[in-house]
Parts: sequence; C-alpha cells; structure tokens
Amino acid sequence: MKKVIIALVSGIVMALAAAPSSAFYLAWIALIPLWYFLVKVPSCHAERNVSGVKHLADSSLRYRFTQNDIFKTFIGGLFYKQKIPLAIAWGFGYYGLALFWITGIHPMTWMGVPWLASLLIAIVCWLLITLWGVTLVTLWAIGMTAYQRLNIRNNVLLLPILESALRVLLGVALWCSLEWIWSQSPLWWSSLAYTQSPDNLAILQLGKISGFSTITASIVAVNGLIAEGILYFYQKPKNNVQGLVLITASLLLGLSLYTIGFFLYQIPLNDRNEQAIKIGLIQGNIPNEIKLYLEGWQKAIEGYTRGYQQLSQKNVDLIITPETALPFFWNDIVKYNSLYPAILDNNVPLILGAFGEQESSYTNSLFAVTGNGEIVSRYDKVKLVPLGEYIPFESVLGKIINRLSPLDAHLAAGNSQQIFNTSFGQVIAGICYDSAFSEHFRRQTEEGGEFIITASNNAHYSAAMPAQHHAQDVMRAIESDRWMARATNTGYSAIVNPHGKTLWISDLNTYEIHADTIYRRQTKTLYVQWGDWLTKILLAIGIIIIVFKFYR
Repeated sequence: MKKVIIALVSGIVMALAAAPSSAFYLAWIALIPLWYFLVKVPSCHAERNVSGVKHLADSSLRYRFTQNDIFKTFIGGLFYKQKIPLAIAWGFGYYGLALFWITGIHPMTWMGVPWLASLLIAIVCWLLITLWGVTLVTLWAIGMTAYQRLNIRNNVLLLPILESALRVLLGVALWCSLEWIWSQSPLWWSSLAYTQSPDNLAILQLGKISGFSTITASIVAVNGLIAEGILYFYQKPKNNVQGLVLITASLLLGLSLYTIGFFLYQIPLNDRNEQAIKIGLIQGNIPNEIKLYLEGWQKAIEGYTRGYQQLSQKNVDLIITPETALPFFWNDIVKYNSLYPAILDNNVPLILGAFGEQESSYTNSLFAVTGNGEIVSRYDKVKLVPLGEYIPFESVLGKIINRLSPLDAHLAAGNSQQIFNTSFGQVIAGICYDSAFSEHFRRQTEEGGEFIITASNNAHYSAAMPAQHHAQDVMRAIESDRWMARATNTGYSAIVNPHGKTLWISDLNTYEIHADTIYRRQTKTLYVQWGDWLTKILLAIGIIIIVFKFYR
C-alpha cells in the first residue's frame, strides 16, 4: 500500500507540472518512483557473473525460456509486487488531476438536465477520460514488466550499465508509441509533452524536430536514467559508481536538450513587413447558460457587431471571432443579423464562428467572409468532442447517455483534408478540440498554411481548461513555426509567435477586443516535412532490443 500511495502522489506531481500550475520542472522527476518500482529486482535475488561483472537476477525465475513460456512471461506475474496497481495509481494521479476540469460541465440545469443527473454525467465523463489515460500507463507498465521477466527468464544479461541503457531506450520507445496510438483515437489530450507548455519555451522548441513525441521522449529518458541510477545505490551489492554515471548521464542529457532548444529559440524570426497582417480579435464573453437562448443571442449579436465596428475603425485587415460566436446558420445571419450590414458598411474581412449545414446535419464552422459579405471558404470542425458533440457507438450508448448538447440535430465532423482559404492566403485552422491533435495542424502547414487561427468556446469548464487549451496551442505554433491568433468566447484569447511566446493574452470571463500584428510564413520544420519520425525510429529500436533478447 505504501508503494501505491507513493505512485499516486508522483502521478499528482506530474499533473502539477501541467497548466495551470505550470510547475514544468516537476515532470523531469515525477516518473522516477513508478519506473523504480517496476524495474526493481525482487528481494529473492541471486548473483550471476556475466563477462566478469556481477548482476542481479531472480533465482526463482532462472530457467531456459521457451515458446511455451511466452504467455507466462507476458501475462503471468503482472500483479507481482503490485506492479499493475502501481501503474493504475500513477495514472489516476496524473490524468485524474490534470483532467479534473471536465467536471466543470456540471451543473447542466440550464440545459434542462436535473442537478443530480448532471453531477452523475460529469463524474462519468471524468472517469472515462481518466481511465483512458490510466490504460496507457498500465500498458506501458505491462511492457516494462514483461521485458524484465523476459530478460531474467532467458538469462540474457549484459553489462549492468548497458542493460540500464537498453531498458531506458525500450521505456522511451514504448511510451512514445503508446502516445502516438492514443493520439490517433478520438479521445486525446494529455501527452507528457504538454506539461512543459506554455512556460518552458526552450524545451518546447524540440517540437520542431519531431512534434510532441520529442518532448515526451526527453522527459521519459531523463526520468528513466535517474531511476536506473538510483537502483544501483539500493541493490545488493551496491554499485555506486555506475549509479552515479547514470544520474550524471541524465543531467547531461537534460542539459544538452535544453541547449538545443535554447539555440532554436534564439533563431531570429526574420518576418518582413509585406508578410504582416493586422488582425482584430473579439472575445464575446457569452456564458453557456444563455448562449443558445434569446438573451444570449441578443448579447452575442450586439457584442460582436460592436466589436467588429470598433476594430474596423482601428484599420485592421482581418477580424476573428470565436467558435460559434453567432450560433446561427449563415443564411439567418444574412437575413436577420446586424453584423452582416456592418460588414457591408466597413468592408473588413471576417472569420466568423457559426453553424454550417451538411445535408440533414449541422457543422461547427468558421466562415471566411470578404469585405463585401461573400463567403470565400469554410472550415468545419474535424475533431468532435466525444459525449459532448457526438456519442461514440450511439446505437448502444445513445440509449444510456443523454446528449450534452441542447441542439436537436446531429453535429457532423468536417473533412480531415479540407483547406481553409481567406483574403490573406491559406490558413491553418482549428476549432476547440482540434488543438489537441498536432497532425491536424502539421498537414495544413505542409499543404501551404501560412498562419494559424484557432477558435474556441471554453465557457463551460473551470479555469484549468482554457489554460491547458492555450498550452496546446502554444505547442502547435512551435511545431508548425507559425504565428497564431486565438479567439475564444470567455478566454484565453491570445497572440502567439512561432517561438511559442505569448505576446498578448486576455483575461477570463471578460468582454475584450484586441488589435495586433501577425505574419505569414512559408517555412517548414523537420516535423512538418517528416512528421513524427522519432517515434518510428524508437519503435524500431525497441523491436530490435526485444528480438535480440528473445533469440539470444
């Protein structure tokens, strides 16, 4: 039980590294206890001389490995020394705290959901996303445990320090591979990498190399080397020299990574005046409790019309509004909304958040509107929020879970290959949950996107959610090497440069307008050109290590 508590606390420490706490330095030590507990050799050990070097092995497990033992190796003993409960505890500590903001959807009485039912829905949503993260950590723990058992059973033991290096490589490869798999799912948010955003800008520059996996790999590797070093101080017999070597290696690795990132951060942006766009942001601050009702409609129409007119007088080139700033279909906006005549009077292009139509369904969309009121392009939200905007396996779960959206129609996802053009060139666009998916932004950048616009609502969660959302967008700006304009309903709206530096950020729950300058860019980082190549290389290395151990 003591180990389970330590694992839980260390997971909580990892969560504190993420926004809004942003104690990013904690991430570089928070995985050490779990790694130590998973790798530590049981007390019933024996010594073995390999190439003249003493090494520990479990005497109760020392026999020749055969194919008949595969099941026992990878499945049997997984609960030995409470290793799986340790992983579950760590996962609950990290994902449970980092994602606790999801409970902010409660109360939903304004949607007609009874208070108790609303609380139950919030708890179920929190548990589901937490358990999804816990599954990732558990699978990683199973892989590490299985590798240890394979290593000991097959008696393939090398120099101790080399064994530690191989184990760190395998641990990094496995974690990065699992995060890549999770990022392909519809439920994805909390990579270890985002614990460094938005404050550790030097390390975040590593995202230009191979996306968020570069940062995740760095965090896991440093934690692993320190944990492996600590093992040598407590094993019998002790090997303080090799332990010190590994801990020193972790410090040198961390310093090297920071130096590389700092060098990338210091590279001048070299933006030219002819690439400048003076943009205006409107943060409408329409509470969700009234957003989809008459009071909210009136407040939105008045606020966005007034904001558009004021920004037009500041001679901006382009005005940007948040996700569903006006929760109407475009045809209704043209016929009945005061914003449309304001566009015709002021002739300033606008990116408008509203609803689009797609056959019998509707879309959460951004409309690129010219100064004469014509739509030149439309972007439909690609990554819909499970349970919030659609129900996975609706034929089954739809009978159990009520929709969290008060709209009667079904929200349809946009095409993942769509291109969003404006009066100022091709834009890399994202709406709300899109921000968690780096590949979504990489593809648009590779295909010619010159700057990033993200639009979000964020009104229905605690302050932790907009802080983490901003952290996600900072990472996307760095990976793509693009200027970013963030327009949100209740905050945080922001301007972020390609180095990830936040040049302006709004307050929460306030009505604000802001004019600023961003720049179009055509650069392509290694990540934009090659994608997440690091995870593929790490996975290949991990497979080679396992095959080597198995067949030797």
